[in-house]
Amino acid sequence: MATKESEVGGSAIRVDAALVRAIGFWALAASVLNNTVGGGVFENPGSLAKDLGAFAPYVMFLGALVFIPIALCFSAAGSRIHATGGAYSYVAAAFGPFAGYVIASFLWISNVAASGAIAASLSDQAAYFVPGLANPLPRDAFIVAAYLFLIAINARGVKIGARAIMVLATIKLTPLIVLAIVGLFYIHPTNLHVGAIPPMSIIASSMGLVLFAYSGMETALLPSGEVRNPSSVVPKATLTAILLVVLVYVGLQVVAQGVLGNALAGNKSPLAEVAGLIAPAFRMVLLFAASVSLFGFMQNDIFGSSRLLYALARDGYLPSPLARITTTHRVPLLAVVLYAIVATVLAIKGEFTSLALFSGKAICLVYIGVCIASWYLQRRDVRGEGKPFMLHGGPIIPLVGCTSMVWILSTMSSAEWIALGGALVVVVIVYGIVRWLRGTNALPDGD
Repeated sequence: MATKESEVGGSAIRVDAALVRAIGFWALAASVLNNTVGGGVFENPGSLAKDLGAFAPYVMFLGALVFIPIALCFSAAGSRIHATGGAYSYVAAAFGPFAGYVIASFLWISNVAASGAIAASLSDQAAYFVPGLANPLPRDAFIVAAYLFLIAINARGVKIGARAIMVLATIKLTPLIVLAIVGLFYIHPTNLHVGAIPPMSIIASSMGLVLFAYSGMETALLPSGEVRNPSSVVPKATLTAILLVVLVYVGLQVVAQGVLGNALAGNKSPLAEVAGLIAPAFRMVLLFAASVSLFGFMQNDIFGSSRLLYALARDGYLPSPLARITTTHRVPLLAVVLYAIVATVLAIKGEFTSLALFSGKAICLVYIGVCIASWYLQRRDVRGEGKPFMLHGGPIIPLVGCTSMVWILSTMSSAEWIALGGALVVVVIVYGIVRWLRGTNALPDGD
């Protein structure tokens, strides 16, 4: 017998009724693209080639094989649970509030670290056009201004935010697709020759960067309470976008390796260099596309991740004002502002590489949670309105997804384990405090 979604997440669904379901197939697909094709696409080809050489395109393809089961699990869970919160709502519906809260915490940590990393990288890209932005004070002012602009966009409502995502996705993807296609005619076949295959330990370690490049759909699916017909739209938009991302990423890695050869290793702007070899003016187009791509990621991230703060406040884990919806545009504005403030501080104080690596490792735990939840929700036949997306083979696809994430986590250093372990301890302590405050009626339950 099927279990209704309202039986496992009724409170969230009732509260989410205040939101506007204005995100359709194209807007959600663009959102997944925007949050996946971020800054990594412009730096990863050189970073991967540094350790893997001509074998890097194969590892990028291997990353796609690893990531597709994760995308299938998100599609299945998202077609069954329609409340705002994405991975948090899926896991909470399957295994209860504590499991959902832990997943939400690591998702938020991963997202805000990624946003800070991308904002820091955006300031570096902008310095190509305005050299003065390389200085500390103008750089910080630029980051603050970028987030203020994003707050203004998102304050105007979900329709404006969704349209901005579609426009930014189109602007940044067009030159990348052109480069991937035209660049094929400039490849030197000898540059693609693989000598010795790198050790498995190097391949596994490099998968962290590959995963960071492919990740992003989890943020795009956070505003599920604002998606029209989610049972159909979520799986179709997610899988369509991920397949396009795979084609673009693998194609660009092949082109970069085939054109630059050994010069690709460690190159900080390999795609711009490839474009410059094809046509000098094309290099500036790629640099501009890189800036748009980074800003598009930030827009998509603040649009989605602010809804995670909203969902946590809605369910009583954060102060209730963060769950308030503005009367005119139906937006959780305080959640948007708070997220922007934290991301701004990280961008100013941190730097791209360290923030990106931490984000990539933390997200593995979220993916494991969603893989298990997708199998459990399907097993219980939890469903909302509409026909859910089915995972064929029972637990096989979720098991493949979990195994690949454990493999990547096995490459973490002791310092990274300590950082994630410390974060988990803090998360558990905060959860205990919230439960205690609920018991003393000192904190509203968000319902």
